[in-house]
Amino acid sequence: MIFVGFLAALIWGIGAAMGGARRARWIMLAALIAAVIAAQLTLPAGHSLREATGGDVRLWLLILGFAALVWGYTAVLRAVKSRARPEPVADVPGRAGFSDDELQRYARHIMLREVGGTGQAALARARVLVIGAGGLGSPALQYLAASGVGTIGIIDDDVVDHSNLQRQVIYGEADVGQPKVQIAAQEITRRNHHVTVRPYQRRLTAEIAADLIADYDLVMDGCDNFDTRYLVNQTCTALGVPLIAAAMTQWEGQISLYDPARGTPCFACVFPDRPAPGLVPSCAEAGVIGPLPGVMGAMMALEAVKAITGAGQGLGGRLLIYDALYADTRIMQAAVRADCSVCNGKGLQAGAQAAKV
Repeated sequence: MIFVGFLAALIWGIGAAMGGARRARWIMLAALIAAVIAAQLTLPAGHSLREATGGDVRLWLLILGFAALVWGYTAVLRAVKSRARPEPVADVPGRAGFSDDELQRYARHIMLREVGGTGQAALARARVLVIGAGGLGSPALQYLAASGVGTIGIIDDDVVDHSNLQRQVIYGEADVGQPKVQIAAQEITRRNHHVTVRPYQRRLTAEIAADLIADYDLVMDGCDNFDTRYLVNQTCTALGVPLIAAAMTQWEGQISLYDPARGTPCFACVFPDRPAPGLVPSCAEAGVIGPLPGVMGAMMALEAVKAITGAGQGLGGRLLIYDALYADTRIMQAAVRADCSVCNGKGLQAGAQAAKV
């Protein structure tokens, strides 16, 4: 054994001194071990050379087995590390890849098989518009930023009020009276400086909706009035932009993904008629439990991450209803309406086309 160890050290040391490649040195060591095993198998028991090289072939087989385990472990480790080096983010201006800070920040995403480096790069390229920076928008914005969505737009014309602090967790007491979009933009940048934030301090109107939404890959609607909801749905449907919309009141929330261009119903398919005045009271009129917006806003962000990365199954064609008071979650199937005044059954056509393909 000592003799073989001496030969191995000599081979490795001379190879290193002569500048030999590590691969060549490993090959020479493998040849030495192979020769030793051959001597153990062919020479008679008690032979001096066999005794000098250990005397028992089982010892060398045990050493080889241990070496194979070590090699396998390092191979797996290298594979994991290589997966944590995502492909270059070529579509993001001024970016050639992820920095070391980003790799550490998004490590838990990259380790997920459904996301990985490719999915994280897709998040960095994504442009998401959040309509409404209130109860739903607050948590959604924070999780979008934390997840590494590259560009986040925020549109809202409201200012922070004391009554918002019970549930709109992105704001604090010092922010009362300040524009929500500006405070939200500051908080997002403070949490993740790799994210680009575009604040729009105004109400979304029909005059600007198309131009604004066309600049984004995905829209998240967390507004608090039906006029804006129907406007957003109509614009997203016309432009083929996926829409994630949620709503809530008191103890209950609902959320779905509307994307007729890819086979799902639009918002108007599911809710063709606006409710009568007073039938669906606002949070200001009916109240809302504080943590509920956090639950629904986080769901919106999660569905956005899934839609961008292609992970799992989204809520397209399904309406999720969450009852916080009784800890109950239900999912209702949502069908495309052929006579829908907004999408004109476009979801049916897209679904049929996909079936043919």
